[in-house]
Amino acid sequence: MSATLELPLEQVDRLLDPGYLPLESGYMRLSNGYYLVAVLTRMPYCDRKMIEWWFAYGLSPKEHTSIYKLWHPVDHLYGAWDDRWSPGNYIGASHIIEETLGGRPPVVKLRIHFQDPSKFFDPSKLEKARATAICARSYRREGQKETEEGVVIHFVRDKDVGCEVRSRFWLNPTHANYEMAKRLFTHCTEEMRNLAVLLPYLYTISVKK
Repeated sequence: MSATLELPLEQVDRLLDPGYLPLESGYMRLSNGYYLVAVLTRMPYCDRKMIEWWFAYGLSPKEHTSIYKLWHPVDHLYGAWDDRWSPGNYIGASHIIEETLGGRPPVVKLRIHFQDPSKFFDPSKLEKARATAICARSYRREGQKETEEGVVIHFVRDKDVGCEVRSRFWLNPTHANYEMAKRLFTHCTEEMRNLAVLLPYLYTISVKK
């Protein structure tokens, strides 16, 4: 593949540029060995504030497997927050999940530790781009041991109609290969399309009562 398709994590602020990058949906191995998975999801009935609400409030209560399964009924098996989470405050907290990719073994146990977007983007440039970013580092849990799996960023940009979510995963080659990248691409495509349908209803009944 052409190097122009590459988006190493160090160049993530290219997502702030107007228009689109050469790779918006697909997966590839970067020259540094990491795997990049990219998914573009258009959500005509959502906006960036609704996406932020989903992570800050929509995935409550603390143990929320039934709600988490709505997002992807096949792959999502378990979801809960750690003690750092409180309603409205997910940055700095960890999402403890168990899931499959494509409904097939293995069951992967992860800790998704949410980061302040300012660690990746200039906040003033995010606002100028009518965007927000859900940022996290993911860790593979195996008993009492954790190893870093990679970084995930859902870059959310408001449009004249609705918003679009540009998801990016940078996967450590210790855990990833092309097959995993392919399955994660399918998983993210499915869960984000589900969220595009689910979120307007949940947001309306929860916020606009």
